[in-house]
Amino acid sequence: MNKEAFFSYLEERKSLIEKTLEATIPLASNERRSVYEAMRYSLLAGGKRIRPILCLASAEAVGGEITSVLPVACAIECIHTYSLIHDDLPAMDNDDFRRGRPTCHRAFGEGLAILAGDALLTEAFAMIAQAGLAHPNKAHMFLRVTKAIAQAAGVEGMVGGQVMDIESEGKGLLFSTLEEMHRLKTGAMIRVSVFSGAYLGGGTEGEISALEEYGGHLGLAFQIADDILNVIGDKNLMGKTTGSDASRGKPTFPSLLGLEESKRKLEEEVLKSLEAISGFDEKADPLRHLATYVMEREH
Repeated sequence: MNKEAFFSYLEERKSLIEKTLEATIPLASNERRSVYEAMRYSLLAGGKRIRPILCLASAEAVGGEITSVLPVACAIECIHTYSLIHDDLPAMDNDDFRRGRPTCHRAFGEGLAILAGDALLTEAFAMIAQAGLAHPNKAHMFLRVTKAIAQAAGVEGMVGGQVMDIESEGKGLLFSTLEEMHRLKTGAMIRVSVFSGAYLGGGTEGEISALEEYGGHLGLAFQIADDILNVIGDKNLMGKTTGSDASRGKPTFPSLLGLEESKRKLEEEVLKSLEAISGFDEKADPLRHLATYVMEREH
């Protein structure tokens, strides 16, 4: 797979995911219309869709088909979107822009933004449960995936990492603590995206373990890239304010290591992710390109 084929793959998968999301969260005409509008406003605002694409690509890497995996991939994107809505709130990062337009709470008010995030989180688990009901012969597999995603999104994963992030503002952190924070805050959901696709796709224990290692390194690489872009990224390309980490006194890879060492660490994590899947054939090429894409992205 060359770069041109990879970008075509990205666009095809992104389109499939967005069509599924749009159909799953309809625009209601009842008394709850406002919260549906807020949910769709953030969920359908674009974005790279890295997590659901990783889920689908991992299923394909082990020779699986993506039909039964697609609802789980979209559920993961709902959870990711909920986390962004809540992240942007005044009580958290207090951001005004996301993906080039006002954040959810700026567009709909804080109350509706909180509820839209809550609704997307709960809807995600309804989507996975519905997929399990639609494939009763795999119900036990969807149950295991439900537990894994709940743990990755919860206090031992993304939420726990976010707590560490809030409590670390204005304080010095050991590098090992910074790594742990981001393995939870960002890495846990990326890793579980890979696990879910590989497991539902019928991967062997060895394949799933290798892909989870890939996901772990990729998750850390993704966060390092985010930290670097917050320093040197183009705010017009990124669709949000840059320099916000430094203004809030947040510990980041550049603040602890400096820019050049952070770039070296980013490359190191990407190379480790590629090494983890070196035993896979060409069906894993999208995953290989995704790792490089994370390192080279500009937004």
